[in-house]
Amino acid sequence: MTSMTGYSYEEKSTETAVVSVEIKSVNSRFLDLNINLPPFLNPLEAFFRIKVTEKIVRGKIDVNIRIKELESDTEVIADSAAAKSYFEAIKKVSEACGYDSNNIPLSLIISQPGVLNVSKTYDVEKYRNLIEPVFDSAMQKFVADRVREGENLKIDLLEKLSKLDECAAFFKDWQPKMEEAFKNQITAKFNELLGDNADQNRIMTETAAMLVKYTINEEIVRLHSHLKAMRNEITENPVPGKKLDFICQEANREINTIGSKNQFAEVGAMVIKAKDSLENIREQSKNVE
Repeated sequence: MTSMTGYSYEEKSTETAVVSVEIKSVNSRFLDLNINLPPFLNPLEAFFRIKVTEKIVRGKIDVNIRIKELESDTEVIADSAAAKSYFEAIKKVSEACGYDSNNIPLSLIISQPGVLNVSKTYDVEKYRNLIEPVFDSAMQKFVADRVREGENLKIDLLEKLSKLDECAAFFKDWQPKMEEAFKNQITAKFNELLGDNADQNRIMTETAAMLVKYTINEEIVRLHSHLKAMRNEITENPVPGKKLDFICQEANREINTIGSKNQFAEVGAMVIKAKDSLENIREQSKNVE
């Protein structure tokens, strides 16, 4: 079982650059992946997206990849003809205005558009080779962090499920007690009204009608089935989040029906406890991948 929340950070320095990768995630119903790269490395987004989706099924994932270059591949090209043209033009303006044309600063010439042209080439494959090992290391730590938290969630879910098992066992134990209580209530009412003239067949008929209306045997059987399926998902399925949410809905339906049919305070209290435990499981399942 894996948590949907996790974090990792990895950084590596080489002779030419410092590469850092940060990965973090929070809960999400589906996989929502956002990869942030320097604009010139956008062609690599699909490559790293595949690497993430190979290991992550669900969650809102933010991947931030940064590169600080220590050596630049920038090439500066001087346009001597353009510089000379600017110089001649500025010289004419200086003379026309009465300025000393011999003191034209070089900074004025090279600051003009087109005099110095910057050319930078990006070898995307080179950058991919720089980033990939750092990314893989960060991804490994990220997955391990989610697995560690997932184990804690698994323990918590199983504890809550055990409480729910206790509630289901209580309902099962109380089923025959409820039937006996119905029978005693109806018998007492008939004896109160008719005394020794009470018809036992009529008592049995009324008891049967009451049991048909208020029996919870079918709900108990289905509830036990749902809890068994829930335990299998928690212990066997590596990504049980969505399935757990669905099973919780089905189990909640059975508990609600038991509550609506209930005529006894003891059962009513256990229904409240069962609903509380189930809601805790359902909320926790939203944190599971």
